[in-house]
Amino acid sequence: MAFKTLQTKREPLTLETLAQSIARRRAAAPEIVVPRNEGKRRTASKQALLEAIAETGTKW
Repeated sequence: MAFKTLQTKREPLTLETLAQSIARRRAAAPEIVVPRNEGKRRTASKQALLEAIAETGTKW
């Protein structure tokens, strides 16, 4: 029991049930495509930071 004063009318949700619910929702929903940031409005300091990261050979 999480809280002594908590009174709920429904059964607790197990992680397995939650995972199945999420999988069903993902299968039913169309794929969401989020466009990448083109970086047209980056400040000079941000550009310098990204260039320094790129020089190390890693992605952020």
